[in-house]
Amino acid sequence: MKKLLTLIWTIGLSLSVFAQTEYTFTAYRNVVSNGYNFWVSTPDDYAAKKSEMPVVLFLHGHSLCGTDLSRVRKYGCLDAISMGRDIDALIIAPQNPGGPWNPDKIINVLHWVQEHYEMDTDRIYVIGMSLGGYGTFDLLSTYPEPFAAGMALCGGSSRRDFCKLNTLPLWIIHGTADKAVTLSQSQRIVDAMKQCGSTHLLRFDKLKGINHSQMAKVFYIPETYEWLLAHRRSERKLHKNVDITVSSMEKAYQNIDRSANKIIVVDNSRNVPAPVAGKDTVKAAQDTLAKIANEVVKPKPQAQPSTSSHKPTVHIVKKGDTLYAIAKKYHTTVEKLCKLNHIKETSILSLGQRIKVR
Repeated sequence: MKKLLTLIWTIGLSLSVFAQTEYTFTAYRNVVSNGYNFWVSTPDDYAAKKSEMPVVLFLHGHSLCGTDLSRVRKYGCLDAISMGRDIDALIIAPQNPGGPWNPDKIINVLHWVQEHYEMDTDRIYVIGMSLGGYGTFDLLSTYPEPFAAGMALCGGSSRRDFCKLNTLPLWIIHGTADKAVTLSQSQRIVDAMKQCGSTHLLRFDKLKGINHSQMAKVFYIPETYEWLLAHRRSERKLHKNVDITVSSMEKAYQNIDRSANKIIVVDNSRNVPAPVAGKDTVKAAQDTLAKIANEVVKPKPQAQPSTSSHKPTVHIVKKGDTLYAIAKKYHTTVEKLCKLNHIKETSILSLGQRIKVR
């Protein structure tokens, strides 16, 4: 009988270990010009999904500001994974050294990751709390086009123009007992959005009795990621079938197996993309370094003087293209593209569409 019990316990332990989801947290420092240091989290099925993998951009609050990148793992999306919450997405978690979040620096980080990781560019999301909530409002009111949806927790903004926030699904959540950032800060933004026109893509929830720090529980409940990942940039429809309540937040730390996920931490402070999860990491790193070495040793061909007649004048839209990416590719601006093509910055591009670039 004792041997049987031991065998059952051993099998159960083996199954528990086998069921672990493995996440790789990769730290990048000083790789993005005019950007931030940041983490990228990849789940163990990333290698299989690649271009089907959605992206969640996490903007932290004031308490995690600084130059110690490990602080960004103290609460939020990365900590939720460490505690056992499965988030089947790439997580980008930049660190703000101090002061307000800069939308240009955030978007530069996002585009660096797009260049080094495959992803589903139709499903990119942003979620931020406190100072990160301010950052979310500022980012989406500046660059709404790349994002499928956003969630701003107990935030605010010093800006005046919030009309672009009406162009994508946005969930604003604020606690009525918040004394650090009062509810009136979110309310001011909602009122400004209403003055711009229809707010049919907006959700605004006031959670009774929830204070500033308690709002962090939103990162640990499955409803948060279920709501975000339900949206697509190409559809711009508000998902209404998920609710976040005081009750669900109170259960935030329940039903989470804190030993469920295995975390691998990689410090990759050079401008070298992380090996894709599921590959031989040593070989992948060697291949990447060899490629960089070849690029350094191999002389680049002399650039030929270009003439305007040889420059492409039209871009054919491919999967994952955005106005921002097209503008960057052709060394122009989104504003000029919109003017040339008689479209708006918030217009949805379609595959095969011809975009004049000059």
